[in-house]
Amino acid sequence: MKDILVHLDGGERSRILVETAAGLAKRMGARLTGLFARIDPQRTSAMARQPSDHLRQAQAAAAELFAAVTAGSGIETRWWQLPHGEASMVEAEAVFCSRYFDLVVMGQFDARSCFVPDDLVEQVILNCGRPVLVLPYAVTSPSIAERVVVAWNAGREATRAVHDSMPLLQGAKAVTVLSMRPRNAESNIEVLSTMPSVDIVDHLRANGVSTEGEHLPDENIGKMDMLLSRACDLGADLMVMGAHGQYGLSRLRGSGTRYVLKHMTLPVLMSN
Repeated sequence: MKDILVHLDGGERSRILVETAAGLAKRMGARLTGLFARIDPQRTSAMARQPSDHLRQAQAAAAELFAAVTAGSGIETRWWQLPHGEASMVEAEAVFCSRYFDLVVMGQFDARSCFVPDDLVEQVILNCGRPVLVLPYAVTSPSIAERVVVAWNAGREATRAVHDSMPLLQGAKAVTVLSMRPRNAESNIEVLSTMPSVDIVDHLRANGVSTEGEHLPDENIGKMDMLLSRACDLGADLMVMGAHGQYGLSRLRGSGTRYVLKHMTLPVLMSN
């Protein structure tokens, strides 16, 4: 991870977002870019695709905060801001800009401010093709990825998340894989002794990750709550998981991702 983007909207959590992203950039020897993208509260300005005075003031304040927090950190930084705050442009450009980085840092949607579209984080996760680290409302410390939990179901998205987060996993003090696969999903492997004995814990250990594994109970109801609760029990400061979008005819696809984004109690790194 040598190129990190942090999204800012001028909200109350801007400082902790910058502090967290700057800490990661310093740990990884990465460059940090601040991107200001926010809906303009002045409808006429947004429709005209021209920034209002209110938006200009928010841009300037965010740029000043970014410069102040990163000053003296020793990391390379740069500042970007969108030219105006029309909602569809904010969402589209946030997704587009995110494609040019190794990691994107964003804050959980805050309904109290409505500075960005309510699905901005989800759209960036599902469409930028890069891992996205989302910080919840409650986060107070910029230090993360010391104790990590990995939500594992052997799916494509989970596999992508594990490998996207490998530099963080390798630097963590403890990593616990919480398997969400039904136990009978591997019954064929157990019966056919000639089949390869696949094990994500073994793979992580081969990559120098200090890892332990657990299997969550085979219950369909409250699986995401169970995952968040166990992460809390383990004192985790980061959860890594695959993100599913709602597509096709299934209304269940993406529901778990959306639930975690709404109820998250710790930073979550998601990949799609």
